[in-house]
Amino acid sequence: MQEYKINETIVLGIDHGYGNIKTRHTVTRTDVKKQDGKPVFSKNYVEYNGAFYIVGEGHKSFIPDKQDDMDYYILTLAAIAKELRQRELTSAKVFLAVGLPLKWVQSQRESFRDYLMRDRHIQFRFADVEYDVYIEGCEVFPQCYSAVAENLREYTGINLLVDVGNGTMNVLYLNNGKVAESRAWTEKFGVFQCAQRIRNKIMDKTGEMVPDDVIDDYLKTGATDIAEPYASLMKTAATEYVDEIFRRIRQYEFNDKMMKLYFMGGGAKIVRAVGTYDEDRTFFDHDICSTAKGYEYFCYMKLRHNNK
Repeated sequence: MQEYKINETIVLGIDHGYGNIKTRHTVTRTDVKKQDGKPVFSKNYVEYNGAFYIVGEGHKSFIPDKQDDMDYYILTLAAIAKELRQRELTSAKVFLAVGLPLKWVQSQRESFRDYLMRDRHIQFRFADVEYDVYIEGCEVFPQCYSAVAENLREYTGINLLVDVGNGTMNVLYLNNGKVAESRAWTEKFGVFQCAQRIRNKIMDKTGEMVPDDVIDDYLKTGATDIAEPYASLMKTAATEYVDEIFRRIRQYEFNDKMMKLYFMGGGAKIVRAVGTYDEDRTFFDHDICSTAKGYEYFCYMKLRHNNK
């Protein structure tokens, strides 16, 4: 198992996405439902400060500031527990390695770090198992760039990275593995907007609502087995969304003759399925945990340097 540690402290990367929260080994939908009593059916719950929180049954509504409510904190506890379970641990010291959209890191870094470190010593239960965790520290890194942190030398020439998440799309230029601050952008144009387009198009044409799970499966795989006309309408809406992605990146001076294009994040699958692009110069990273892995790498390298 790949693991970064400083002394006895585990460096634990968490990608707090708007659709899913990811660690190196786990993915959980970003939905939190608070209730007073222990859940009857669900085992996927956090018990913290006398309350119960069911996690992972849907997707959280988009909010620009993730620290505006308790949801992402509860999801962080669930992510820690699930990752420790991979290591067969229930007690540990951890150093959190997390991130924010490219252009929001500077303004939100301190408040997000304070939000995640509100309690240094945390005792909670997840899936009926008790966890005892001490938070040694927290570093906040930029999304998109972190996903390629371990392989920067491979990005020779000019490369455009497009990280299509559920809530945002991050766009970043790399020139021989180096990034320029002025050539990075964040737009609120994630996969959630594609799902909305699908819902609206099917409603407009048929007067019916398509189940969220059907849309989610389509966006994850690029394929669906629902009947016509719903299947065609779904593909049309998704194609319109992907065409808009390419229109937007061209506004950032993308030229497929002069640079290579890399898609990552949860939206990479649907771009590959319905997009029109140069297959020789367009590449896809379908590992949605790659950003969390990159956070761990960046954090480990920084901590190791500071400990010299």
